[in-house]
Amino acid sequence: MDYLRTLGSAAVSSLVQKSGLTLPFSLGPKVTAFEGVWTLYDATKRDDGSQVSVFEYDCSSRRGMLPIAKNALRKLRTTRHPDVLKFIDAVETETTIHIMTERVRPLQATLQTWASRGAQEREDYLLWGLHRVSVALAFLNDSCASTHGNIRVNSIFISPSGEWKLGGFDLLSNPKEDSAVLYTLGGQLPDAQAWASPEIKKGGWSSLKENDPAAADAYALGLLLHAVFNPTHPLPATASPPHPPPQPSSRGAIPNSIFPSFKKLLNPNPKGRLTAKGFLAIGMADTGFFANNRLVKVCLGLDNFALSSESEKNILLRTLGESANTFPPEFASFRVLPSLVSALEFGGASAATILPLVLRFGKNVSPEDYPTVILAPLVKLFASPDRGTRMALLDHLPEYAEKLDKKTVDSKIWPNLQTGFSDTVAIIREATVKSIILISPLLSDRILNNDLLRFLAKMQSDPEASIRTNTCILIGRLGPSLGYNTKRKVLVPAFSRALKDTFVHARVAGLMAFMATIECFEVEELATKVIPNMSFSLVDKEKLVRDQAFKAIELFVKKLESHVASMPETAAPEASEALGITSPSQATLVNSAAGAAGALAGWAISSLGKTLATKDMQSTMTAVSGLGIDRPTSAPGPVGTPSTSSLGVQSTSLAGIKSGASTPTPSKSKAMQLGAHKVPANVAAAALIEQLAEESAAAEGESNPWGNDDLIDVNADDDDWSAFETAQPSADVPSNGFDGPLSADDPWSSSNQATENGLWGNGSQSFHTAQSPKRAVSPPARSTPIASPPLPEEASAWDSVGAWEEPSTKKPTSIPSVASPVSLTKEEKAAEMARRKEERKQRIAQMKEQKKNETMIPC
Repeated sequence: MDYLRTLGSAAVSSLVQKSGLTLPFSLGPKVTAFEGVWTLYDATKRDDGSQVSVFEYDCSSRRGMLPIAKNALRKLRTTRHPDVLKFIDAVETETTIHIMTERVRPLQATLQTWASRGAQEREDYLLWGLHRVSVALAFLNDSCASTHGNIRVNSIFISPSGEWKLGGFDLLSNPKEDSAVLYTLGGQLPDAQAWASPEIKKGGWSSLKENDPAAADAYALGLLLHAVFNPTHPLPATASPPHPPPQPSSRGAIPNSIFPSFKKLLNPNPKGRLTAKGFLAIGMADTGFFANNRLVKVCLGLDNFALSSESEKNILLRTLGESANTFPPEFASFRVLPSLVSALEFGGASAATILPLVLRFGKNVSPEDYPTVILAPLVKLFASPDRGTRMALLDHLPEYAEKLDKKTVDSKIWPNLQTGFSDTVAIIREATVKSIILISPLLSDRILNNDLLRFLAKMQSDPEASIRTNTCILIGRLGPSLGYNTKRKVLVPAFSRALKDTFVHARVAGLMAFMATIECFEVEELATKVIPNMSFSLVDKEKLVRDQAFKAIELFVKKLESHVASMPETAAPEASEALGITSPSQATLVNSAAGAAGALAGWAISSLGKTLATKDMQSTMTAVSGLGIDRPTSAPGPVGTPSTSSLGVQSTSLAGIKSGASTPTPSKSKAMQLGAHKVPANVAAAALIEQLAEESAAAEGESNPWGNDDLIDVNADDDDWSAFETAQPSADVPSNGFDGPLSADDPWSSSNQATENGLWGNGSQSFHTAQSPKRAVSPPARSTPIASPPLPEEASAWDSVGAWEEPSTKKPTSIPSVASPVSLTKEEKAAEMARRKEERKQRIAQMKEQKKNETMIPC
């Protein structure tokens, strides 16, 4: 039947649209709990999609009651009161009348729901509803001087907030109106006689003109009170003679406090009957049944909140906090909550108390309504300059941050929130810093990696130590969400600043921030930036900081160890194999500085010694007599040495290396001796002249690849390694143990600062060799420390010329075979020649002249 009824309404709506009218709503399902002249539908408003209710009257089926329907439309449209059903729109045609109101549901269905509630909770709710109806009736009877004439359960509706709304204006009439329908058509409503007062049953509906307009409604209010408290009981038989008064035994669930007033409402004498206004006055007395009702007090307090004193506001808010869990869900969500939000907009000292209540009552709001009911008012409050409001919003941000969206945070919250960083009150600044982590996932990349970090940089210099500490903690928590480049630019400087803070806990926070963001750093950054920037905390004056620093270092070192375990043993395995260098896995770890120095020296010498092939070990070292880097005549010689005009050329033999030796075993009988085998000066001079001539010719046709500028000034003795010039010579140094040419790719000579004599060891005489821009020969070191004994100041660089000669087994007068020079590369010779070109030409000419005259060069 309901299905056919719905189809019929749809057909009627279709006819209305075909007639050229556009309905402002879309009809939904029919509300079956409502019965009367009208048919109630749930509907949706077309323009905004809001939920409404539509009362439909079919003129074709109930033509005789059309004046009643039109009276209801006229009265509802012109009557405005908070406790009266709210009229929105209406559509009237020849066949139908549609009245659109706020979304409501019949009281009858609600009473069935509340029947299972607790006695006290149900009593509070029913008294609150009767209070709202009494207020509406008092307004109609006194202010409007009218009689409702249709007070019954079907005339009461429940709004979404749970408030009772008075409707059923079918018979609402003023006795002074000519078109009043109450006095002529009052009896046509269904069950009209069951709710009629004794005077109506005795004298008819027209007799109401002679009585007070409130008399008939007061009697019906008494019957309504009985019906809501005892819905299963029949109505009291006081309307018929002899009009017996209600007995206490028939009270049922009616409270004792209201029962005396209930009997007065049912007085058969209209002049002695208690009116709705009088009933309301009794209930609102200091000890009245309405005044002590918690729902009534809450509603009155919320309605007058703006005009109340601070003490009254505090009492109301405390009551709300204590009774929040006992309120009906619809009452809390749609009655209390909107009033609190409205009061919150005023700010002031009570904002901190109101906001928690708003969020507490907002938990019952559906997820669909939460953005509009809760979030929209709260977001607007961020624009308020009131510090109390801002503080309350930030303190309770965790309760609603998850429900915010990215667009709202970027466009509405952040522009107002950022002002808190520069507030003059420290509490606001600190609360602002703490709140950022909650909304950081909703911030745009531009704000997160640029604007926000600028503010946080300032916060690290805040006068308040707690703000500096919390800022460091915040940056540490934001680290993983920052951009790749931002992490590398910001994190280490920010945490390093915290480690230098005067506040102990700020330094601890910096260390913990480093540890928390360990995954934000590359492994190389841990070794080159993180650990160096925090290592000084290991000796902090505070034990708390020191302990945390050691834990942090241990964490980073463990990660580095796990990383290097997967790294190759060497970055250039081919070069290492060619040199025969011991791999790191073969090396022995030491636990002391002295042991490390000895192990390091032994490793280097043994490694370089392995680079000689077998055929090289079986050959003899050959050097050109007099080969060396000549000191120009303009350069001053070392103290105690002959001048360059007298070239003291000497030959030196490497002790322990004999011609035809088959093994590189070092000889213990002789050490390295400078000048052990001297070559005659004329022979050395002849060899030197030929060598210099060849170098001069080569220099004529080739350019210097290193340029004309010296990398190392061979004449600047002060720039030499002074350690090799000042230390005392060793008494007995074993021989070097090799007799072949050295590889030019010695990794120990990569610094271009190695000298030829520093790792060699000295015999009875010391020698000094000037540094070259790039040395092709790298001296090995095995039997002596890396820092070999320096030479005495008396030694001359020129005395080392003979050290590059091969020990000769022939007579001293014979000229040894001149081997290809291997001590200097071709490019180095050209560079040296370019720098000394003019001087060499002069010296060559002088040598030739001396040879012609067969004169000897003095030693």
